[in-house]
Amino acid sequence: MPDLPSIFPPTPKVIGIAADHGGFELKQYLVDRLREDGYQPIDFGDGEPKPDDDYPDYIVPLARAVSSGEVERGVAICGSGVGASVAANKIPGVRASLIHESFSAHQGVEDDNLNMICFGGLVIGHALAWELVQTFLAARFSGDERHRRRLAKIADLENLAPPRL
Repeated sequence: MPDLPSIFPPTPKVIGIAADHGGFELKQYLVDRLREDGYQPIDFGDGEPKPDDDYPDYIVPLARAVSSGEVERGVAICGSGVGASVAANKIPGVRASLIHESFSAHQGVEDDNLNMICFGGLVIGHALAWELVQTFLAARFSGDERHRRRLAKIADLENLAPPRL
C-alpha cells in the first residue's frame, strides 16, 4: 500500500497574510488563529490601521511571495475583498479569488489550484473567515488533466502567449 504522505501532500504551514485598514482587524484575528493552530503566518502588513493606506502596498508583496513559493498560500484582505483580488491576480502564478462561502473555498483549490483567498474585512465575520481559511488550507489540487489543461491556458495568458485551443 502506498505511503499516505506521498498521496496526500501535507497541509500548508507557511501562510502569508496581508490587509489594508479595511481588513486590519480581521487580519489580526486570523494571524492569532493561524498561530494557535500551528501555522506559521507571515504578516505582510499593514502593521497598524491607517485610514489612508493602499491595499496594493500589502497585497502585491504577499502575492509575489505566493508566486515565488516563499509562502505556501496567502490570505489577502481589504474592505470589500475586491481590490485585494484584483491586485493579487496581476502577479503571474497567483490564482486569487474573493471567497465568502465554503464550496468555493475548497473547490477553487481542487479545480483551479487557488493559492490565495481574499476577503472583505468589512463584509465577512471572524468566525466565517476562519472557517473558510481552514477549508482553503485543507483543500488540495486534484491534478486532473482537464484542470491542468485549463491552468495551462491561464499561464499562456500570463506569459502573453497565443491561447491554447
